[in-house]
Amino acid sequence: MKEFRLDLWKPQEYTYEAAYGFMPNVHAYLHDEDSTLRKCMVVVPGGGYCMLAPHEGVLPAMEYYRMGLNVFVLTYTNDITMCVPLKRQPMEDISRAVRLIRKGAAEYNIYADKLLICGFSAGGHVCASLCTHFDDITDPDPELNALSNRPDAAIFGYPVITSGKYTHIYSMQALLGYEPTAEELEYFSLEKQVKENTPPCFLWQTVEDDLVPVENIYLFAKALKEKGVPYAQYVFPKGGHGLSVASDEMFAGWHGGEYICEQLGFALKRVKDGTAVNMNEKRHAELMQQFFSDNSPMQPPKDAPADRKPEPVVNLFEDVHTWLMLSRIWFERFL
Repeated sequence: MKEFRLDLWKPQEYTYEAAYGFMPNVHAYLHDEDSTLRKCMVVVPGGGYCMLAPHEGVLPAMEYYRMGLNVFVLTYTNDITMCVPLKRQPMEDISRAVRLIRKGAAEYNIYADKLLICGFSAGGHVCASLCTHFDDITDPDPELNALSNRPDAAIFGYPVITSGKYTHIYSMQALLGYEPTAEELEYFSLEKQVKENTPPCFLWQTVEDDLVPVENIYLFAKALKEKGVPYAQYVFPKGGHGLSVASDEMFAGWHGGEYICEQLGFALKRVKDGTAVNMNEKRHAELMQQFFSDNSPMQPPKDAPADRKPEPVVNLFEDVHTWLMLSRIWFERFL
């Protein structure tokens, strides 16, 4: 396997105020052979636009890699402080990623016209933003702007879609701030933005999702049907939010993909020393409690052995795990 990191922006192009030294990037997992052209997948983890979840990046990437695809994991702009609204930046990050990957198609041994994106939760909102607004994103680099940023297909796992009744409010607050305009809410309520040229979509979720209501994919599927866009939709009866690949490996305590949390680490240093941009006292106290207090859920118990290994967990969601196989059958039909 060939791995490398590719930064998305030149320093003068990236001006997000709360980056703290972070640069959006993709992490590549490519097959070593030089002669075989492959389909390409860009995996986009979720995290409420506040952080990124490694298990929604690396684990799906490895599944699609084993299917024979060359895969990139997108680490896009997010903000744990929720003090600098992200606005269009995540959408522009994924647009730049698609164009950069297509520019390097020969080097990466991929078909430029068989590029899929796969997003989870808020990462699904990033993907759906691109799928509905790709023709509204102008890249500042003329050479890249000449390349298409329209994905050839998209896969969504328990995505945030709407800004309306069934939204995930914290994702919208991180994205648009606490006082978004009506125009912003409309623009990023993506069931309202589907067009006839939206790429084919594969949607899956569980009925029991207690963070992002399952109505999100029903709304998007309805809009796709009305516009004549090909789609598949699977709703599984059991399981909460954030199931990712729902594999035995994940439930047994998988950990890794630390690179996906890079911006979170940079931001938390600024939170701890009190220099985060626009940080208000309430949010500062919340983050200090969440990440730095003795009883923080992010800290291991003091009496826990340092080398303790997680106990194996029985996979109760074998049906959910089948979304990977179903998605492959689906995209192989037309890509």
